[in-house]
Amino acid sequence: MDRPKRILIVDDEEDIRTYLSTLLEDQGFQTVLAKDGEEAMQKLLAEPPDLISLDISMPEKSGVKFFREMKMDDRWKKIPIIIVTGVSEDFKNFISSRHHIPAPDGFVSKPISPEEILNLVRTLA
Repeated sequence: MDRPKRILIVDDEEDIRTYLSTLLEDQGFQTVLAKDGEEAMQKLLAEPPDLISLDISMPEKSGVKFFREMKMDDRWKKIPIIIVTGVSEDFKNFISSRHHIPAPDGFVSKPISPEEILNLVRTLA
């Protein structure tokens, strides 16, 4: 049997990490949690996931910085990233317009729609 897809959930809000991990594990995914970009980088180095759910606004290393580092590294640039954020449409347009860095593979706004995130994860992971 195939191993479950590993999803790295990066968010500084514990309730969001818990919500997403419960939602995804109920659907048969394996989850790994990180509270900021620094911890996410450690988890990435230890065992790269199949997909990353990434918050943008976090203390320590921001989601934007983590995203940029990942997408510029050949080891990880193919891992799909879903941006999960309360940040506006303007941010979505901004990050999608960076030419030297590919756009995120998906966006989910907070409050999170379970159907929306599950559809994206199933499509991308």
